[in-house]
Order: sequence, then C-alpha cells, then structure tokens
Amino acid sequence: MITHKPRVALLAASLLLTGCGGGAVVTPDHEPGVTRPSTSTPLPDVALEVAPQQLPGLGPKTWAQVPSEARQAVVVTGRGRNSAQSTVVLYERSDIGWEAGDSWPAHNALRGWTDHHRAGDLRSPIGVFTLTDAGGLLRDPGTKLPYDHGSGFTATGTGFEGEPLAGSFDYVIAINYNRKPGTTPLDWTRPLGAGRGGGIWLHVDHDGPTQGCVSIAREHMKELLLALDPGRHPVVVMGDAKSLAR
Repeated sequence: MITHKPRVALLAASLLLTGCGGGAVVTPDHEPGVTRPSTSTPLPDVALEVAPQQLPGLGPKTWAQVPSEARQAVVVTGRGRNSAQSTVVLYERSDIGWEAGDSWPAHNALRGWTDHHRAGDLRSPIGVFTLTDAGGLLRDPGTKLPYDHGSGFTATGTGFEGEPLAGSFDYVIAINYNRKPGTTPLDWTRPLGAGRGGGIWLHVDHDGPTQGCVSIAREHMKELLLALDPGRHPVVVMGDAKSLAR
C-alpha cells in the first residue's frame, strides 16, 4: 500500500443446438399406426457463443469466496507471486454468464502477493473483497458508489522507482480488506488490528509498484467508478494467477 494522507475476451464455448424433430415422422397417440410425412425443413445446426458461468482463471477455492449475489467482479491477475505487475478486467454477470470488459495493465505491491498481509510487508493481499466506497481528490465523476471528495486524498512524495506520487489518489475505490465497509476510504478502523495492515485501494497508477494497493491509469479508474453499481454487489478478486487458480 502507498502511505495515505488522513481520508478480468469472453471465454467462449460452442453450444450446439440441433433442431428437434426436423424431418421426423409423427404418430399421434389418438391415431395409432397412422403416419404423416413431415412438411418441415430440417433446421440447421446453430453455434452460440456462451459466456462462462464461472469467472475465468479461478480455481474452486477462490471461486467459493465469490458471493452468490455478486454481479460485478474486478479481477486483478498478478503476473507472478513476487511480481508488481498485473492485469485488471471488469466482469459483468448477465443472463448468459460472466462477460469480460477491456483488459487494463496495472501495478500491485512491490514484492507481489501474500495470503497473510501484514503492515509494511510490501505485498498485496490475495482474496475476494467487496467494493462499497470510493473517494478522491477530484470531484465525483458520477459513480453510484458513495464518494468522499476532499483534500485528505492528496498524495505527495515519490514511489519506489523515483516517480512522483502526486495525483495517485485523484480517484480511489476502497478494497474491503481490514476496513469497515460503508465508511470513507480514509477511515482507519482496522477490524483485524493494525498489524494486519489496511488502506488497500484501487487508485490512479503512478507508473510504479505500490505498497499494497492496485493501480490503473486515470482514465480506467474513471471508467471503473462509472461502471460499478452497489446494486450489483461488486467485488474485487485479486492475487497472482497461480494463487487464483487454486
């Protein structure tokens, strides 16, 4: 995580539907033995592109953590356990399954990922977390999430590669890891205790690794804020690819 100032193409499968009864001979129950030739034309085979019923890349352990009511999932797939590079895809659940949006490059923590995040370990927590609250230094772009706008989101200093951090918190979405949902991202309540870290956000990318957060380009953060809908119970699914596949 970055120290804060106070305040995943569709996986396609082919389903072959064959016209039932095309060209068949029908024997009505009330007229035994009487047959009539069919006047119908055999239906062609129809191939449909079907969206996956489960989020791609997730194994049974990870998938079991996704709430049944979730209809939006921000899937963050890390390049490796110790890598600071990842990819973000917003999936939307429709009547035909999970449909993927665009794929966006992202950064995560400097040292990669962990199943047991601790304050200062410079790793991002692996897991499935709800998304309920947003905020930023810039005004609300029109998100449906509760949005806290204020100077508490001012970022200063430089990152691990000497890049300026200014603007990193122009838009943020709080990841509900060790925090109280329904509060500003700046709320520092830590239900698991301070030693387990916190302040894990989705925020604007500063072209370098984070301390624990996930960062994407400013325009993509804005897109995400406009897309997320609390009525669709959005979650973030995050971790390196191998861990997510468990």
